[in-house]
Amino acid sequence: MKVSVIITSYNKPDYLKRVIHGLLLQTRIPNEIIVADDGSKEETSNLVQLFKKKCTNCKIVHVWQKDKGFRAARIRNLAIKKSKAEYLIFLDGDCIPEKHFVEDHIFFAKKGFFFQGKRILIEKQLSKTFTFKDTLLKRKLFLSLLKGNISNGHHIIRLPFIPVMENTKISGTRTANLGVFKKDLYALNGFNEDFIGWGREDSELVARLYNFGLKRKQHLFKAICFHLWHKENNRNNLEKNDILLEKTLFLGEYKCANGLE
Repeated sequence: MKVSVIITSYNKPDYLKRVIHGLLLQTRIPNEIIVADDGSKEETSNLVQLFKKKCTNCKIVHVWQKDKGFRAARIRNLAIKKSKAEYLIFLDGDCIPEKHFVEDHIFFAKKGFFFQGKRILIEKQLSKTFTFKDTLLKRKLFLSLLKGNISNGHHIIRLPFIPVMENTKISGTRTANLGVFKKDLYALNGFNEDFIGWGREDSELVARLYNFGLKRKQHLFKAICFHLWHKENNRNNLEKNDILLEKTLFLGEYKCANGLE
C-alpha cells in the first residue's frame, strides 16, 4: 500500500528539517512526503528543495499557498489533491516521528476506520536541540521525563502487544498525528475550508468521519510522535470555529460544501 505523509508547516524550517529527517529514517519509508506550507517564507522552500535533491527513496513535494493567515484546512486539501497514495498520514511540522511511526500507521490502516496517534510533549528548552536521534535514546528520554522536560511520557514505552482501542469520541483527535484512507476524505469533500484561524478544523473533520460511518482506532504505545514546544497560535477565530463544529455535530452531515471540490 502506498502511503503519503502530509506535513503542515508555517515558518518553522528548523523544526520541519527535523521532522523530514525523522521520516527518512523510518523502519518503513513513506512513498511520498508532502509539505503542506501555509505561506512560509523562502527559507522553507529552499529546505524542501535540498531534501528533494538528496532523497532518492522517497518523493518529496512542496505545496504552498499565500500567507493570508491560518488556513490549515485549505493547504491540507491542496496537499491531498497532490498525493498519489491511497493512505494519508497527517503530521504537524513540529512533530518528530518515532522510528516505527509509518510502519505502525500502516499496520492499523483498515477499511471502515481512521487511526489517531498519540504525542509526547517536549518542553521549551529541550525543544531547541531535540532531534530524531534523541527519540532513540530511551534512557535519556526517561531522565528527561523525571526532570519534567517531557509530558505524556508513558507513550515512550513501546508495547505492541497491547490491544488497539476503538471509539467514536471527538476528544483527543488531532491532525498532528492522524491516518486515513484518501477515498474516505474524498467522500467527505476533505477538510472544511470555512475554518479560518486556529482551531477545530481537525475535530470537525473527525466528526464528519464518524457521521460517514467510520470508527476511530488508537494505541497508547505505537505510532507515536514527539511534539516540539511552540507558542500558542492566535485564537481570535475560535468562537466562530466552535460554531461550525457544533453545526456539524448537530446536523450529522458528513460532506462539507467548501472543500476539495
